[in-house]
Amino acid sequence: MAKYFDVHPENPQRRTISGVADSIRSGALIAYPTDSCYALGSQLGSRDGIDRIRSIRNLDDRHHFTLVCQNFAQLGQFVHIDNDVFRAIKAATPGSYTFILPATREVPRQLLHPKKKTVGVRIPDHVVAQALLAELGEPLLSSTLLLPDEEEPLTQGWEIKERLDHVVDVVIDSGDCGTEPTTVIDFSGDEMEIVRRGAGDTARFE
Repeated sequence: MAKYFDVHPENPQRRTISGVADSIRSGALIAYPTDSCYALGSQLGSRDGIDRIRSIRNLDDRHHFTLVCQNFAQLGQFVHIDNDVFRAIKAATPGSYTFILPATREVPRQLLHPKKKTVGVRIPDHVVAQALLAELGEPLLSSTLLLPDEEEPLTQGWEIKERLDHVVDVVIDSGDCGTEPTTVIDFSGDEMEIVRRGAGDTARFE
């Protein structure tokens, strides 16, 4: 049975956030709110976390996982960014964007796209997600909480608790969450590509 935490959206309870971070370090899979929609999250190097997310979402090995980072300095440890790309990403963060970039050696191999050796990264503009990342001290391995054969992500913490009670360990509820996943921008090739149009405005990349 999943633990359920009602967290204040503007002033997250420090003790609760600390407890969730400890659970993640112990191998927990969580459902948590972001500035786009709910996401599944686990510790960065957790093989079990990857397997469980793949199982819940019915994903193949070509799926790009995302490292949700607290800030730009942390993001820069895990991906290679040239100067032009740096400026473009810096201007759009924090925000509802995921960027696909070549991974550094800091990224666990099982997270990499098998052919391109890339990974998704993002910095959320969400108080609760930021509090959790600050407490954790490292990126959170994440994927949108979009269930197989459903068009929109789950948006309510209580509903997630009800439907995923036996497959996740922790649910954080901080009020209504959006239904639109992040906009995904691929900077890993010779030309920038908008892979998915979502919550983030694409005008700055066009």
